[in-house]
Amino acid sequence: MIDIGSLIDNEFSRNIGLLTEGEQARLLNAKVAVAGAGGVGGIHLLTLARLGVGKFNIADLDVFEPVNISRQFGAFHSTCGRHKAEVLAEMIRDINPQAEITLFPQGVSAENIDDFLEGVEILVDGIEFFEIEIRRLVFNRARSKGIYAITAAPLGFGATLQVFSPQGMSFDDYFGIGDGMDELEKLAAFAAGLAPRPYHLRYLDRRKVNVKERKGPAVAPACTLAAALVATEVVKILTGKGTVRPVPHYLQIDMLLGKMHRGYVWGGGKNPLQRIVRHFVLKAMRQASS
Repeated sequence: MIDIGSLIDNEFSRNIGLLTEGEQARLLNAKVAVAGAGGVGGIHLLTLARLGVGKFNIADLDVFEPVNISRQFGAFHSTCGRHKAEVLAEMIRDINPQAEITLFPQGVSAENIDDFLEGVEILVDGIEFFEIEIRRLVFNRARSKGIYAITAAPLGFGATLQVFSPQGMSFDDYFGIGDGMDELEKLAAFAAGLAPRPYHLRYLDRRKVNVKERKGPAVAPACTLAAALVATEVVKILTGKGTVRPVPHYLQIDMLLGKMHRGYVWGGGKNPLQRIVRHFVLKAMRQASS
């Protein structure tokens, strides 16, 4: 059982003043599910743990490799070859030894999705970009269970933020994704919905994006920014501080260009401009995968 008073007086005492003792206690009692413990999932977990979230479900089926070191916050030479979820669980317990953590080392699947979301108040998306079907499953099941879901994509030297309220627009409706679409069409719709204003394309070397090999450029500052955006929304949802703006609202920031935009995609995936963006994204993806 978590000793909330001790944690507020010690490990998380410097949060007080920006959070009240009651708000900190609320975070310590909250359970958050994080799907993915890599580039964004890992830093989401560590940021939420330092903020004082006390309970986690963590799902990831991968191990750390040297290529992860540039941007994944659990990746070190000492952790290469180790399971990502297990490493992040150890790091969280080193922050808060009282943290309650349940691991899903086989990742999220149709077989364990209900267990993964059991008792959870917020789902945080750290799933690899190309895994569109498991992402749809997780978001749609969270909605059916009345759970908020948050995604923040690191793009270039920036990040996007989309919050899904269980009473608001669904994942499929916002992104304009349907079962009759092929994988590339779904990925193009997802990419277009994440970044209605794709600032990063001004400086992205598109030759380094390989759809067939499922990889593209990513840097640590973008992951850190994404984690800051997600953690702040978690505080808003759990404590009632600030204003939560679910989709079709979105937020985009590009630190390299000094750009920030808070927007609203009327109609979500049905928006005519979004359909045009999807068309051009799909065309670029088909070229990158040929």
